[in-house]
Amino acid sequence: MTPQLFVDVLLDAVHDTLELVPFLFVTYLAMEALEHTAGGKTERIIARADKSGPVVGALLGALPQCGFSAMAGTLYAARVVSAGTLVAVILSTSDEMIPVFVAHEQPVGRLLAIMGTKVAIGMVVGLLVDVVLRALHRAGDGHAHIAELCEAAHCDCDEIEGEELDVLADGSAAAAPADAHSHAHSHAHGHGSRIWHIVRSALIHTAEVTFFIFLVTLAFGLVIELAGTDAIGHALGVHPFRATLLAALIGLIPNCGASVAITELYLAGSLGAGPMMAGLLVSGGMGLLVLFRTNRDMRQNVAITAFIYVVGVVCGLAVSGLGIIF
Repeated sequence: MTPQLFVDVLLDAVHDTLELVPFLFVTYLAMEALEHTAGGKTERIIARADKSGPVVGALLGALPQCGFSAMAGTLYAARVVSAGTLVAVILSTSDEMIPVFVAHEQPVGRLLAIMGTKVAIGMVVGLLVDVVLRALHRAGDGHAHIAELCEAAHCDCDEIEGEELDVLADGSAAAAPADAHSHAHSHAHGHGSRIWHIVRSALIHTAEVTFFIFLVTLAFGLVIELAGTDAIGHALGVHPFRATLLAALIGLIPNCGASVAITELYLAGSLGAGPMMAGLLVSGGMGLLVLFRTNRDMRQNVAITAFIYVVGVVCGLAVSGLGIIF
């Protein structure tokens, strides 16, 4: 590759990426506002769902909230929610797919079709997981283990995080503020800081995803120039099984860059619907990473991760085999 060709590819990547920035920022601004206004409510809803947890988890997991799968991982480690609910949330979580689709101005129907498929798979698989675990008497003792979680994390359960988990576990209200004056001051101060936090978080997410989109676009452009479009199409199109296995492995990477790469390749026409579905099903944001951090049973963590990977691959192959096009 000549230096001039590299510069041309670099400039094309910069141009294509900068065009997406306004769309990304507006999308993340809306997502952050939703997360800060409804985040606590969704946690309480899913924690109280009982046997319908996988259904509720799959529906709430589809909401564009960045930390929802991470929250599910923590709640599962404390045994506030079931394994089926955790699986349902991860499978339905869209991670960075929605902002990338919006940034590329894709049809809403196309986006909803993919999200609906992920939610349906999350519901069915999550419910089956809980049914099987209950039949095998492996569903746990039915009680939350928040104290053990806090002890393992070396934290103080009297702090706000512990209080939040207690509220989720038993439905009790949080402690009242010490006095009305301090509550009013905290509310006034918190309102302004909340707005700034929303804007700042949106800017940070926009910068992070813009960087990953730029890297993916640059790398993809270089690969196209070096290997040629025909060779790439042959590798990903003629061998859907290999592409599905690889896409699911990429999706397991606990980083927004994974779903960005999968979505970008799909929208560029270099990845089929089956491999795309496999990659996005397992791309549950930070959920699995938080699970490994908070849940002490490593064999259980590995089993859940492997199971999610297998589900992603099987569903991806089914989409390819049935010729489903989104």
